[in-house]
Amino acid sequence: MANDADLSLRHLLGRLRLTEQRVRRAVERRRALDPSPDDPLRGLYLTDEHLDWVLRSSADERVVATSADDLHALGEVEAQADHAERDGVRIRLRDLAASFGLAPFDVELLLTTIAPDIDARFERMYGYLNDDVSRRRASVGLALELAGAAGADASARSRLAAGAPLVDRHLVEVEGRSDPFLTRIVRAPDRVTAWLLGDDTLDAMLLGVVNESGAGGGDGAVLARLLDGPALVYLLEEGGSAARSMAEDALRRRDRSALMLDLVLVAERADPEAVVHAATREALLAAAGVVAGPVEALAESSPVALRALVAAPCPVILIGRKTWDPTWSPRVPALASAPALGREARAALWATVSGAGEVGEAVHFQLTPDAVRRSVEAAELAAVLGGRTPSSADYLAGARSQNASGLERHARRVTPSVGWDDLVLRAVVRAQLEELASRALNRDLVLGEWGMRPGGGRGRGVTALFAGDPGTGKTMAAEVVAGSLGLDLYAVDLSSVVDKYIGETEKHLEQIFSEAEGVNGVILFDEADALFGKRSEVSDAHDRHANIEVAYLLQRMERFDGLAILATNLRNNLDEAFARRLDAIVEFPMPDAAERLALWERCLGDGVPRGTDVDVAVFASSFELSGGNIRSIALTAAYFAAQTRREIDTHLLMRAVEREYRKLGRLVLASEFGEWSAVLNG
Repeated sequence: MANDADLSLRHLLGRLRLTEQRVRRAVERRRALDPSPDDPLRGLYLTDEHLDWVLRSSADERVVATSADDLHALGEVEAQADHAERDGVRIRLRDLAASFGLAPFDVELLLTTIAPDIDARFERMYGYLNDDVSRRRASVGLALELAGAAGADASARSRLAAGAPLVDRHLVEVEGRSDPFLTRIVRAPDRVTAWLLGDDTLDAMLLGVVNESGAGGGDGAVLARLLDGPALVYLLEEGGSAARSMAEDALRRRDRSALMLDLVLVAERADPEAVVHAATREALLAAAGVVAGPVEALAESSPVALRALVAAPCPVILIGRKTWDPTWSPRVPALASAPALGREARAALWATVSGAGEVGEAVHFQLTPDAVRRSVEAAELAAVLGGRTPSSADYLAGARSQNASGLERHARRVTPSVGWDDLVLRAVVRAQLEELASRALNRDLVLGEWGMRPGGGRGRGVTALFAGDPGTGKTMAAEVVAGSLGLDLYAVDLSSVVDKYIGETEKHLEQIFSEAEGVNGVILFDEADALFGKRSEVSDAHDRHANIEVAYLLQRMERFDGLAILATNLRNNLDEAFARRLDAIVEFPMPDAAERLALWERCLGDGVPRGTDVDVAVFASSFELSGGNIRSIALTAAYFAAQTRREIDTHLLMRAVEREYRKLGRLVLASEFGEWSAVLNG
């Protein structure tokens, strides 16, 4: 018994045999009237006899009328197809006609066009009928004649002109726009012929721009209601949403597959419009819908291609981060939204993709389902290299690897290497830091599930101010908070942000915030008063612009969805309006004697050779220094010891303290250095 592919191919070849019969009749008629049918050079020159024959013949004589035998044979072929379809067989030529809205006359034109691509004999017959051996494909005039229509039939001609399904949906291409219409050559793309023959391989033009099926995690039940007919839907996605999976699930509920088109890659192609046409044709051939995003990429680089995509006669779901712009298309889409996945949905997704592996803190990352899949793949590869099963640390590293690198143009990426035990702070300060980490960890629950998200266009971000003297641990504390959340720290480089030209600073800041919202990380604005300073009275254009910068930052931070920490040595220099918008303000005081003792012990460490005469308690009580200063002194003393290959003793530490005092511009007083003041360099 023939399989489905054989029956579909049998139907196509049966229809082509009917086309061949009409071609044969056209050739026989031409040979009967042609004054020089055996001339080997016919078609290359025009004799008087041939010209007389042309003048005597009429266009109507060339039309191949449908005979009773044709109708009988067609009836038999289609009856067999009817029987096959009743048995559930997919007849491709019929499916194509239904999907692309082709009339029976269109099908005849298409068969005439693809015939030379399936049977080489048609090339020679078409060359003879075109009276030109070099034109071995059907011309518009020949295609019309073989389909039973005269070249003067306006309705028939329109089926091979712009606006007709065959042309607009790129099933055929009419070449030679400068030639007379009837002599233009009609060609079918290879993909159309290959699909009719049973080849489901993706169009070569789409390789590299079509993504694989998503990792799941999106519920498209509501979205599926919008997908009647050639629907157009715009899905506004939040960071960490399952927009693609949601769209794919909606199409699946309508018994359609999804063609996942990456518009960033499409926009990079030399002819994005041609890629879009190939994608919509492929979707119609496969009875699929198109899921494409991000729409902003194509809207900016090739609005013509975007309008072509929007006009596709199949379900199209566009995904983007911006509100739908009516200028993108005259067609009005149905608007829907794809919110970020909640805690439970993320946990379920990680469990499904990882095979119930212990993913630990990775579950807190705001990642799309595809990013989760890539994270798991990265974790599994790391585990293979280590000869172990994937651990929570592997999954966490995999999740971190999904952060885009765009933010690193303006910020330095720091992978946390310190924890809570490395902080030497007062209990109240540490408690505030732990509360900040808890706020970031539980914002999905509070702002999402409990509905405590404020109005006024505010984001879901967490912002804090770390204030204190230099070296009191603000940057290290930010690193610890980031590490406790399993995130990287991004320290913003102010030199790449602040610009003397008006408006450029705001552009750079917008880039930072936009990139940061797509990154699972903590953003640190060190020396924040340089950006977030107080607004002043306006006395000149510079004051006005400075105030505009601060006002912009106030508004942009309210819309921020990430975790941002501002660090400053001068809290009073910050604009008062920031205090109202901050979730936490943490003061970092100078360490007291007990804290300095702990800092000295921690900075000198256990691995550094230390002389027996070193009493760190003396240094802690004698010198009022910040943790950063103490670390610098310990490092300087270590270099002194390494230079002479000796232990760090009290003398080297005193020399290092003196160097730090001079670096800070502080006086080296005998009362502080005691007996060592006499042996130190002046």
